[in-house]
Amino acid sequence: MTEREIRLPWGSEQLAATLPEGWHLAGVMAPSALPAVADPQAEAARSLQAPIGLPPLSQLARPGMKVALVIDDDSRPTPVRLLLAPVLAELERAGVALEQVTVIPALGVHRAMAEDELARRIGPAWLPRLRWTSHDCDDAGKLADLGTTSRGTPVSINKTAAEADLIVSIGCIEPHIIASFGGGYKNLFPGIAGRATIAHNHSLNCRPESFNNVGRPIEGNPMRLDLEEAGKMVTPPVFIVNAVLNSRLELVRVVCGHPIDAHREGARTSAAIYGVPVPGLADVVIACSHPMDQDLRQGVKALANTIRAVRPGGVMITLIRADEGVGVFGLANRKLPVGRRGLRLLAPLLLKVLPGLKLKGMGEEDRFFLYFALQAMRRADLLLYAPTIPAEIQPRLPFASFVGSVDEALARAQEKLGPRAEVLVFPHGGSTYPILPQKG
Repeated sequence: MTEREIRLPWGSEQLAATLPEGWHLAGVMAPSALPAVADPQAEAARSLQAPIGLPPLSQLARPGMKVALVIDDDSRPTPVRLLLAPVLAELERAGVALEQVTVIPALGVHRAMAEDELARRIGPAWLPRLRWTSHDCDDAGKLADLGTTSRGTPVSINKTAAEADLIVSIGCIEPHIIASFGGGYKNLFPGIAGRATIAHNHSLNCRPESFNNVGRPIEGNPMRLDLEEAGKMVTPPVFIVNAVLNSRLELVRVVCGHPIDAHREGARTSAAIYGVPVPGLADVVIACSHPMDQDLRQGVKALANTIRAVRPGGVMITLIRADEGVGVFGLANRKLPVGRRGLRLLAPLLLKVLPGLKLKGMGEEDRFFLYFALQAMRRADLLLYAPTIPAEIQPRLPFASFVGSVDEALARAQEKLGPRAEVLVFPHGGSTYPILPQKG
């Protein structure tokens, strides 16, 4: 990139654009380039022998134990198949027969995984050797009720996991808009929780002070603290195997052990990669969805992760690859009764009442997305370049204006801001987040 030329990852290609004359490129905010480990399975084996906060898995497990193996689904970049063999080797070393291991994809409110998708995720050689069950957050008969958290969340979890003797959770620690970072107990809550659990837990961050928690300290995150309290209510021991990836989605570290202690260590590594200090607020932020390019729902993380870097009244340009189109994104399912102008007028009222509203036809995560979208559109003009999103879907998302090219987005930003503007670019906006200068 030069002072005006920018290039952004776009699948196997790149997008190129030129900033308007007179605009200043204040920074290209790239994640730290931590190198990949030479042998991912060796790294997993090393971490399994040196867990944090718990004994090794080979000591926790016993012959005859029923083990629930919770894995995240395809919405996460976790290299599950690379981590699985070392985990199963540890369980077998402890005398656990593979027939006693049940794989449970952590779907939350996502669709069920097909058998061929699960085979690709864990490795086709393992599928016939392991039991597996599909989680359903709405099937009360397959959920176990555990009580209520101090924040009022009714806790229900997949019954197969609740009745196991040991839970092993394979996941990924990455910046997360609601939970600060993924991983830890998050594979259980919301991963294999009931819908009411997910709904109440997510609603805790529908507040002005906590709606954008990406990368922020967990100690101040109500949603994360609540799901960890729910995790402590689970009877079987929970042992995590969490990957930390670089921006090329290569494995740089595995942390194993206690779902809080080990998670905190992994979160520090993730923060060192993806937390990027910025010189100050920018008039224009340009964020690319890479590496969250699966669908629109994943791609909007680029907006969510980086909007803190745009000054109030500025312009946020988000470039979303969305290889699979919209994906499971409830906000795109139906048209809202008001357009952009009406939303802007109603936003102050909606933001006050939204946490308690029952939204017909929308999922629990979508309540939070709606709250976030209202806050975001109040902060800045939101421009989306997302060429795979059908034209008929675009009016259902009036928070943002869809554009036909990056050049069109820049032209519209220039119309608003004029001949001078400070610009920050986030090529890996799907995982990178800004660290703002401390005041005073």
